[in-house]
Amino acid sequence: MLARINECSEPLGLLAWHPDRLAKNSVDGGQIIYLIDTGKLVSLRFPTFWFEPTPQGLFMLQVAFGQSKYYSDNLSENVKRGIRQKLRRGEWIGLAPLGYVNNPKTRNIEPDPTKARVISKAFEEFAQGRHTLESLAERLKFLGVASKKGKRLCKAVVKHTLSNPIYTGIIVHNGETYEGKFQPIVSRATFEIVQKILKDRAKPRKSKKGHNFPFVGLLRCGECGAAVTAQYAHGHGGTYRYYRCTKRLGPCSQRYLREDLLATQLKDSLSKVALCQDWIEKMRAQVEIWEKEQTQVSKSFAQNLELKIKETDEKLDKSVNAFLDGTIEKETYLIKKDELIKVKTELLEKKRDFWRKGNNWNEPLREWINTACSAEKLATSEDFYEIKDLVEKIGTNRRLLDRKALFDFKEPFDLIPEYKSSYEKKFLPKRI
Repeated sequence: MLARINECSEPLGLLAWHPDRLAKNSVDGGQIIYLIDTGKLVSLRFPTFWFEPTPQGLFMLQVAFGQSKYYSDNLSENVKRGIRQKLRRGEWIGLAPLGYVNNPKTRNIEPDPTKARVISKAFEEFAQGRHTLESLAERLKFLGVASKKGKRLCKAVVKHTLSNPIYTGIIVHNGETYEGKFQPIVSRATFEIVQKILKDRAKPRKSKKGHNFPFVGLLRCGECGAAVTAQYAHGHGGTYRYYRCTKRLGPCSQRYLREDLLATQLKDSLSKVALCQDWIEKMRAQVEIWEKEQTQVSKSFAQNLELKIKETDEKLDKSVNAFLDGTIEKETYLIKKDELIKVKTELLEKKRDFWRKGNNWNEPLREWINTACSAEKLATSEDFYEIKDLVEKIGTNRRLLDRKALFDFKEPFDLIPEYKSSYEKKFLPKRI
């Protein structure tokens, strides 16, 4: 508006509701006063304010502009103060991020009953290395999380979601960390794994589209230690997927292995740790008995957690007081506060896990039994991705040597083949 007035060769007039509609800062107000002094503005009309181009009128106009600037600055400070108070109370400001919904009663956010579970599952699957950003966007769309137009989320949105610490219960605003008073939907450990994967993939290698190699990244060459890659090749009247050593570390004599033969070998290895349904049912029944016999829950661990949380709160208070007293710099305070907030979040997560799982050995034992049960099912399955996930979970020193997939079983899965072998020797009839 001011530029158009300066360009006009004839004197002009302005109509406005009040002077505070014309200028909310000292620069605009000064320009309007200058335009009146130079004669380019000869008339100002307001229904609620009187003005005449006289010294007294100009003085009153300057006062009105000053009041407008004071109101604008004061409103801005009040808004900032309100935001700071919400953050200190652990309340989210603005619209809820993906997976959460705004609760107008608590003026905070809470997990969406459906989308929160989808986001949690997305973090877990990405942490397992099962997705790229594009495939995860397709997975989210399949599970009902898409854009407003029903299309899949773009890679930038997916990456921002995976990088947002809000899902662990931490709010980061203007470089400062705050403890959120709402339920997190992703564990701190899973979130850290996802961040490491995103960092490692920051400069990904270009690959051809359309290739689907489920066992890539599972094995290394047993001769030279290089990575095992995959490719399509023609043979025996058709096109097959083959796995081979990349030979990036020097000459290597290892040959190709067809994918179906590799899958058969992996399934044979999984069958060694697979437990029959009869054993699984007996083990689960025994776990139930042990849980019922455990009548008293150890409170020492919970009390120790409470003590550490209290100590962390005291350290937070001391760091705030030191910053307010001027004994430490703001940068040092922000770094220390970020560390303490993360420590407290981890302690609170351990506390929730303790009361939810009982912090005993029953859950790991049950998980071990369930894994052995899934091994029994995958030993006859054609889901190569699930087979790869389970081999990564229970196998170590995974290698491909002389067209054979070899790996050692992690503890305690290495006990199953040993006991199965001794059981068969002792109870099964010998073949003649």
